[in-house]
Amino acid sequence: MMRLNVARAASRMALRMPPPVLARGYATANTKGEEVKARIEKKRQASELGGGTARIATQHEKGKLTARERISLLLDPGTFREYDAFVEHQCTDFGMASQKITGDGVVTGVGKVNGRTTYVFSQDFTSFGGSLSRTFAAKVCKIMDRAMQVGAPVIGLNDSGGARIQEGVDSLAGYCEIFQRNVLASGVIPQISLIMGPCAGGAVYSPALTDFTFMVRGTSYLFVTGPDVVKAVTNETVTQEELGGAHPHTRKSGVAHDAFDNDVVALASTRELLSYLPQSNREPAALRFTADPVDRADAALDTLVPSDSHTAYDIKDVVGRIVDDGRFFEIMPDFARNIVVAFARIGGQSVGVVGNQPLVSSGVLDIDASVKAARFVRFCDAFNIPLITFVDVPGFLPGTQQEHGGIIREGAKLLYAYAEATVPKIAITTRKAYGGAQCVMSSKQLRGDINFAWPTAELAVMGAKGAVEILWRNKPDERKAAEEEYNRLFANPLPAAQRGYLDDIIKPSTTRRRIIEELEILKHKKLTNPMKKHDNMPL
Repeated sequence: MMRLNVARAASRMALRMPPPVLARGYATANTKGEEVKARIEKKRQASELGGGTARIATQHEKGKLTARERISLLLDPGTFREYDAFVEHQCTDFGMASQKITGDGVVTGVGKVNGRTTYVFSQDFTSFGGSLSRTFAAKVCKIMDRAMQVGAPVIGLNDSGGARIQEGVDSLAGYCEIFQRNVLASGVIPQISLIMGPCAGGAVYSPALTDFTFMVRGTSYLFVTGPDVVKAVTNETVTQEELGGAHPHTRKSGVAHDAFDNDVVALASTRELLSYLPQSNREPAALRFTADPVDRADAALDTLVPSDSHTAYDIKDVVGRIVDDGRFFEIMPDFARNIVVAFARIGGQSVGVVGNQPLVSSGVLDIDASVKAARFVRFCDAFNIPLITFVDVPGFLPGTQQEHGGIIREGAKLLYAYAEATVPKIAITTRKAYGGAQCVMSSKQLRGDINFAWPTAELAVMGAKGAVEILWRNKPDERKAAEEEYNRLFANPLPAAQRGYLDDIIKPSTTRRRIIEELEILKHKKLTNPMKKHDNMPL
């Protein structure tokens, strides 16, 4: 009874007592937590808004997407995970302490492209004109480091006014940090740059260090110094488009690998390119199922090459009839058009295709064609992508312009690229293969694994006319008969096959099947180059 009364008294006292101190502290903490959550959410919304609605509207008026819209189109829906959304610059000079935009001009993170991990940074022109600060650079470097660690591609969407002047050497140091990572990542993970706005000054060197650079016609520009500086220094009047637009860089300089009509097409094309590439140099070439029969024959190939060796044909028609579903992704289609380089699939396996183009300058090799093909070959070799080479080359382009421009050095780059490549290499000579140009186009002596020829092939030091003019220079009356004899001896693939320089002379319609069969065998190929710190390729 006494215990019950004590309990009741204690209960009445508890009702009259004020809340305990612990309860008061919890209420205060809960209120504080809500305030912090609200501040975080406000900052996140500010980061997502970038430079604000007015600047976003201006971006759209120029025909350009925003940084986040570009990421949304590039990556698979719902896969983007952003990093460093709350970062703000730390600069206090020139009134910058009161000018802060959350995110600091670049959106960085990771997502999926075609279901595969891809890192991305997208410069935000609405925020400080996309100019690079120390913290901006740190965000980019962070995802580049992570991409290297996990073995995944990095895609940079460039739309920037350049270095942030208010930060002085800090912004320059930031560029250098990015450049260093571009170099270390080269040959380790694929690096792709999309120029989707201005890209000037030091900013241009990061795209130049990456594997592929794409531009958007009419809205993107690449130049070391802009029109105003050019005018002041050289007194030359030039527009941004004339100086660094897509046209000069895809057709003249070769700085850009292709250009597209708008942001949407550029991003879709980048997704397509990635489908051909492995995640890193630690993986084999990409595979994709195809319903295209591996033993499919194409009778049109048997008559595609004209009987007249001086008549042109399109090497792209040959490639399209051999690769899976007739599809291939051409690289640098408007630059050095006398050679074609592209990614394709054969039997579901990703391959790199190199082919002389008889439609343009008879497929002759010159400075630009040599450099274009050499870099493509080296990329494929770095990322375990087999090489398929279609040979129809009359030689190197003669003349003082080429000689003085360094055709010896530049041509040696292509020779070097094929010679050092350890991936499976299959070459098909469709027609002419003359002189030194024949040597550099994946010849057997440059460790070509399989060298086929079509019956229309001609392998010789030079064409009959040129050879006869040299050998019978003092006997003009005998030249016609000598030319016929030269053609009988060399205007066919038998002499090379008899010496073991060709593995087989094949019927053109069987080319697809023969390539697939050899690739299946060569997937077990083991070949390494001598140990070295690095090579010393001709530059």
